[in-house]
Amino acid sequence: MTLALATDATTVTRIEIADHVESAFAAGAATRADLLTAARSTGARPALLAVLGDLPDRPYAELRQLWTDLPEVPIAR
Repeated sequence: MTLALATDATTVTRIEIADHVESAFAAGAATRADLLTAARSTGARPALLAVLGDLPDRPYAELRQLWTDLPEVPIAR
């Protein structure tokens, strides 16, 4: 998996991801497509969308499960 962590001027962080995809878990598990839809609807920047696009296509029961597939993403800047 190739992560687009520094595509934009700043690195994508877990806090930023959480801010943009939190709503995707309102109805339960979320897929990669659900996460991308939620992020787009909140105006996520292209670097964040690229990181989410690199996730495996599987359901995530809760936000914390994303970090297993995104270990290189820092918590904050």
